[in-house]
Amino acid sequence: MKTRNAAEKKPDLLLLLATLLLATIGTVMIYSASSILAMDRFHDGQFFLKKQLFFLALGLAGMALSTRIPYYKLRKLAWPGIVFSAFLLVLIKIPHLGIKAGGAVRWLNLGVFSFQVSEMVKIALIIFLASYLTENTGHVREFKKGILFPLAVTGALIGLILLQPDFGSSAILAAIAFIMIYLGGARILHLVGIVSLFVPVAVWALMNQKYRIARLTAFLNPWNDPRGSGFQIIQSMISFGAGGFFGVGIGDSMQKLFYLPEPHTDFILSVIAEESGFLGVGAILLLYIIVIIRGFKIALKAPDSFGNLLASGLTMLIALEAFINIAGVMGIIPLKGLALPFLSYGGTSLIMSFILVGILLNISSYED
Repeated sequence: MKTRNAAEKKPDLLLLLATLLLATIGTVMIYSASSILAMDRFHDGQFFLKKQLFFLALGLAGMALSTRIPYYKLRKLAWPGIVFSAFLLVLIKIPHLGIKAGGAVRWLNLGVFSFQVSEMVKIALIIFLASYLTENTGHVREFKKGILFPLAVTGALIGLILLQPDFGSSAILAAIAFIMIYLGGARILHLVGIVSLFVPVAVWALMNQKYRIARLTAFLNPWNDPRGSGFQIIQSMISFGAGGFFGVGIGDSMQKLFYLPEPHTDFILSVIAEESGFLGVGAILLLYIIVIIRGFKIALKAPDSFGNLLASGLTMLIALEAFINIAGVMGIIPLKGLALPFLSYGGTSLIMSFILVGILLNISSYED
């Protein structure tokens, strides 16, 4: 078999290096952004750093494991992964199993730490879509098999995620599904027709919750409510402005001193912008560009359709999450509350991102 014979090639080292650099910068900046907050809440300035180092170790182990598992064997996990994902999404609605934070129930209580189920669902859906579209290559231009069925599976998962509620993850799943189905060979007219039907639903979901409307109005004019809905984005903009070209110095941010909400998670880039300036942010953007370019290169050189679609979907996931977070904290789009891959504090996001890169590295070792 062609893919088995090619397995002796080295994985993409540039992708690996860029990923490790992002994770290293993220660990340093999480400590810088969270030490005061951790001292105030837990009387331990290294509280979040210690937990992040633990998650980092798990993530590296997950990447090492997923790098060694031949990517084509993941096809066997396509349906089990979807069923298990749906099961977990239902499980978190059970009292004491699901953890409520910020008005949403998105985390599953595992005792030692919590697990954000939607992060796993994203990878499971990508594997499923890559497998399904590969198996149904001859029917992908048919509306029922090529579009309706995979979108129905995606819609079922999105429905469960919206119940948490998590509009940001739902939007990412929908975008990835449409892109992968298009790359799989579906008719563009079919996709346009489906999108036109889903737009009113998306608008309704956006306008149905007051906090989503508040985020939208804050994005359009944060100064209308500087102490309320516009507070977060205004403080983030102050961080970017204060950093200038070279930054104020690592550890010297003022905005992390209880101005920026949760500076070590969603707004980690704002702290990076203040402490390392335009140069620091530019370096971060360059590393993400390298990851994305290498990911699509792996997709183009994959030896089969499954590898191509799998690598494309995984790369799009990193690209979308990075774009939405970066554009949100810079005030280009409304804030979505999504973690910045490899940089934001958070165990599930970091571990799943490393596993994602491990799969990409494995596919790269089978390149033509």
